[in-house]
Amino acid sequence: MSFSLTQLIEARQADQYDLHIKYISPHMARVQKIIGFDKIYARGEGAYLWDVDGVRYLDLLAGYSVFNLGRGHPAVKQAMLEYLDLERPTLVKMDCPLLAGLLAEELVRRMPPGLDAIFFANSGADAVDTAIKFARYATKRPRVLYLDHSFHGLTLGTLSINGGEAFKKGFEPLIPGATMVKMNDLETLEKELRKGDVGAFIVEPIQGKGVYVPDDNYLPEAQRLCRKHGAQFICDEVQMGLGRAGKFLCCEHWNLEPDMVTIAKSLGGGYVPVSAVIMRREINNKVFGHLKRAQVHSTTFGQNDMGMAAGLATLHVMDEEKIVERSATVGAKLLAKLSALKDRHEMIADVRGKGLVIGIEFRPPTNLAMRAAWTAIEAAEKGLFTQLVVMSLMRDHRMMTQVGGPGVNITKLLPPLIIGDEEVDMITNAFDQIMDETRNLKGRVWATSGELIKQAMTG
Repeated sequence: MSFSLTQLIEARQADQYDLHIKYISPHMARVQKIIGFDKIYARGEGAYLWDVDGVRYLDLLAGYSVFNLGRGHPAVKQAMLEYLDLERPTLVKMDCPLLAGLLAEELVRRMPPGLDAIFFANSGADAVDTAIKFARYATKRPRVLYLDHSFHGLTLGTLSINGGEAFKKGFEPLIPGATMVKMNDLETLEKELRKGDVGAFIVEPIQGKGVYVPDDNYLPEAQRLCRKHGAQFICDEVQMGLGRAGKFLCCEHWNLEPDMVTIAKSLGGGYVPVSAVIMRREINNKVFGHLKRAQVHSTTFGQNDMGMAAGLATLHVMDEEKIVERSATVGAKLLAKLSALKDRHEMIADVRGKGLVIGIEFRPPTNLAMRAAWTAIEAAEKGLFTQLVVMSLMRDHRMMTQVGGPGVNITKLLPPLIIGDEEVDMITNAFDQIMDETRNLKGRVWATSGELIKQAMTG
């Protein structure tokens, strides 16, 4: 009997949460149930998901920015099918694959000046680990500086440069030589660089956790200080790159010329994991040095043809459909409409972002009864008010979002870059209605606060 994936899915679809409880992560399955996210999705297309009952959901997470082109883009799908039909040999290993060279050529063409050498990896964390490793070798300096609130991955190396203490707890000791500095604090940054042992300073031009945007002069000055003191300046564009922030690279907003850039997530078009480190040629030359060092750093699946084909198709679609320009235009509309809600709803403290990465930050209300409700839920766990908003968006408006990070009252929006005016209005109206509903302490928004408090207190 032949294997049928379709039949397997049809037969076992209803078991998916039980399987995760039994074999993978019972705690994650429990979280999904508590917040009302325990759906069984049957189809994804463009910016939407459909569950087994045919209910449609607007996906404002986009796989954490994997689906910048939306789900199932026909051009990328066709490239995948075409590649499979070609039956080309891949992962020969003692080889210089054509598609890897072509994708490298296309990426270099889109980079800031001076970035003309590429190493292909598999994930964002893989790429960041590679960049840190290369910076330490190229400079012969052990220390790495990173920002508070930063997120660069959860491998042991990237965890060492993670600004969120909640992710680090219990995994110590981490890799030595990592030092955190505060965003916008140039004085402390230079003080650390002046010590002469810093190999690299790594930044997300806009931070994914919390959607924190630096002061206008911070990143250009940070780059200048790194040049002055001989440290590599690395821009982590894993989530903010490839059009997410309204430029091909987010760092273009400040006309930066980093020594290395990391990209991943949507480079594979939502089909294949693929990442890349794009660097200055002299860094590549120092790391790989001579013939005996030609394989001193590698990863088995780093130049696989499926990933390279997906990357080439993704870049083609971005050019053909003007995805970067669309992100900038639609993002500006969404940011403006959400910002206007601040005048109507005092609990909206800030709306910030660029392109189609937007953070909405909440604050306590002045109304005494509402403030008491806020205080009660925040005493159980900081950020739970925003979890109520996220749950309301899913339950009442069929929109998937998330809290912007541990212990923050920030909702983060990462919609596919293909959304249009219809989705902009849907999102704005949903937030407007939810904030109106918060004024009713017996209404739907606050209805699950008691259960959330209970779960937070019991763990």
